Amino acid sequence: MAASRRRRALIVEDEYLIAHDLETTLHTLGFDDCDLAPNGRRAHTLSMTDRPDIVVVDVCLEGGREGIEVARWLRQMFDVPVVFVTSYNDNDTVARIREQVPGAPVLPKPVYPERLADAIAEASKCLAA
Repeated sequence: MAASRRRRALIVEDEYLIAHDLETTLHTLGFDDCDLAPNGRRAHTLSMTDRPDIVVVDVCLEGGREGIEVARWLRQMFDVPVVFVTSYNDNDTVARIREQVPGAPVLPKPVYPERLADAIAEASKCLAA
């Protein structure tokens, strides 16, 4: 009997409590392993070590708005679904997300588990199409 592959999530969030809340939610949604990265540099390292099946990312990381660039890089490198969970959901930021990471859902903080589940399904379907 073959062992099933473990599902991995990468959470790119610099606010500790939010990152751990997202980790708990993702475990509930069936992700076996969750890596936490507070910045783009750590996200790059973690993704190169263990390829994620989903990336949940904030726009604003450690004082900068590098989250969109991190998500774009991860999408290009691994063709991985991306979901944004952010307080920055103004029209200009959402337009930039749509341009840089097409099809990535944008959820406002705080995020509810059922909305995150729906967004993960949407992001995965977008890449499969």
